[in-house]
Amino acid sequence: MERVVWYAGAWQDATMESIPAKIDLADVSLFANGTPHHVFRHLRKERPIYWNEKSGGEGFWALTRYSDVLAVSRDSEVFSSERRGIMIFDESFETSGRERMMMEMDPPDHTRLRALVSRGMTPRRVLGLEDFARRCFSKVLDRSLELVRCDFVSDVASLLPLQTISEMMGVPEADRARLGLLAHRVQGFDDPEFGGGDGENTDAIQEMSSYALELAQSRRRKPLDDIATAILYADLDGESITDSAFASFFMLLITAGIETTKSAISGGMLALMEHPEHWEKLREEPDALPVAVEEMIRWVTPIHHFRRTATRDTEIAGQEIREGERVVVWYSSANRDESTFREPFRFDIAREPNEHLSLGFGRHYCLGANLARLEIRVVFEAMLRRGICVERQGEPEYLLSNFTNSLKRMPVEMRARD
Repeated sequence: MERVVWYAGAWQDATMESIPAKIDLADVSLFANGTPHHVFRHLRKERPIYWNEKSGGEGFWALTRYSDVLAVSRDSEVFSSERRGIMIFDESFETSGRERMMMEMDPPDHTRLRALVSRGMTPRRVLGLEDFARRCFSKVLDRSLELVRCDFVSDVASLLPLQTISEMMGVPEADRARLGLLAHRVQGFDDPEFGGGDGENTDAIQEMSSYALELAQSRRRKPLDDIATAILYADLDGESITDSAFASFFMLLITAGIETTKSAISGGMLALMEHPEHWEKLREEPDALPVAVEEMIRWVTPIHHFRRTATRDTEIAGQEIREGERVVVWYSSANRDESTFREPFRFDIAREPNEHLSLGFGRHYCLGANLARLEIRVVFEAMLRRGICVERQGEPEYLLSNFTNSLKRMPVEMRARD
């Protein structure tokens, strides 16, 4: 099969941003200033199923259209999450000793583990965290207003997800800051600031896994009224979760739950600062916030991509795909697809319908989606109710990653409206 590697030369899109001479979506420097939407827009138009060549002859198919991303997400039989992992690079679980996370499994293992975990993460339990989340974020706001100038990412956006998920899992308050730092290191595996560059921050992964195993053993000895206990004691046809599988789920929930929700909150605030008319509209119509939250999630798209591996020869939209080849679905591109979203580059807090793919789709739809929505809503409800004004005091800085779309810093000034 012929490999088509696209070269753009001096092509420029309507924003006058230069397209790289050779597009390599595996190159994290392409994402240094956020999502390279000009590159994705061109790929959707010219090469929506694009062979991204890498050194050594190993490459991957990059899918940038909404319809193709959706098709792959629907078919876990042909496009496996389990075979060599969900990252662009191959993962070897046998040599690393790391337990697979739920998102790295296919049916029937994925189906069984998700059913067990769901027994603990019921909608009632998640909604029961709302009062705690409100009290927690009220304290966060009080402190940020005392500071006046602060980093919105670390001082505001990251704190509620960390505290809420920790409370949910029964993590003692003394351990929460440590877990937050570990989550940053795990998710920032490509950013030199977090010790990245080797594909995975294995030390942080091992430390978080060890903590989770200790928590599981503690709950086995002394059950408490928390979700950790509910998951460990859940029973499905006589089967319960193992401690190692619990540790894998714990790492997934803590890391993804903190980092992706933090990303949506901070990126949503940036969008509202760049579109102040929408902030004023939400002040006037606070009931419009749930719809606005969905637009923030679409606009930001906290996770750029996931990878699948073809389990047999197949095709996508007429393009032949060989068994064993990597297929990478780019949510950041799909969520700006002109064929699916009307004026996709317009931030529209009243956008309906808004069937974005930021939270996944099908079997791998985010198990914590309702918790994330609750946390984002609590943050902006509180800020609107207290008349908070937020002004940027410098340029935001992005995490160096082509996997996580997250602001690393955003200096702001925060005041309550008189």
